[in-house]
Amino acid sequence: MPSSQLPEQPPIPDQELPLIQHLIELRDRLLRSVLVIVAIFLGLYYFANDLYAIVSKPLRAFLPEGASMIATEVTSPFFTPFKLTLVLAVFVAMPFILYQFWRFVAPALYRHERRLALPLLASSVILFYAGMVFAYFVVFPLVFGFFTSAAPQGVTVMTDISQYLDFVLKMFFAFGFAFEIPVATVIMIAAGFTTVTSLREKRPYIVVGCFVVGMLLTPPDVISQTLLALPMWILFEAGVFFGRFVERSDDPDTDTPADTAA
Repeated sequence: MPSSQLPEQPPIPDQELPLIQHLIELRDRLLRSVLVIVAIFLGLYYFANDLYAIVSKPLRAFLPEGASMIATEVTSPFFTPFKLTLVLAVFVAMPFILYQFWRFVAPALYRHERRLALPLLASSVILFYAGMVFAYFVVFPLVFGFFTSAAPQGVTVMTDISQYLDFVLKMFFAFGFAFEIPVATVIMIAAGFTTVTSLREKRPYIVVGCFVVGMLLTPPDVISQTLLALPMWILFEAGVFFGRFVERSDDPDTDTPADTAA
């Protein structure tokens, strides 16, 4: 059989490594990730209060004149900026964390899987950040403007800083993960779990599913639900579009290594 017809095999040396060596490597890469997070956290903690001021700006812009945010717990003035800085350190370190994950799993991947995995990892980071930016600059002003204007007559809006942080972190994660839909779609198509044609046929159900997810992950108002559901639908369509380029073919020769061609 010509060399171009041989099925691609994972690297043999990596298969022969004992389990203990894999565990040691995993421990080392996790330790590096933790150290990077701690280093970023220590560098940002001096600006913890300034960072909270930036995060709370979308709400404070709509507070009535003379109103302010409050701390209802004794420890909130310290632990709330602390929590924000720690979560932000994880967000900032995410490219390094995913790179360590990539270096750990890459030796066990086929060559065509390596070529696909690295762009997907980079895209996932960019899309997650894009989801957070979309939430901060587009969703928050609309949601907070609606909530503050809906307050009954005689009620002054004065939000607790800890509850506000929990709310915005939930929204950041919701939009960040929602923006991963193109990556998830491409991975499913590339792995053969589904096809572009099948996803197109299921489009009406997926659109309904987007609005259901938007209802579950966002506050009970139509604005935030719609602002999450519509991007999810658009990103799904983007995933289907790019999925055409990675969809598996029925031709067995498509999985042969490029560098073994005659």
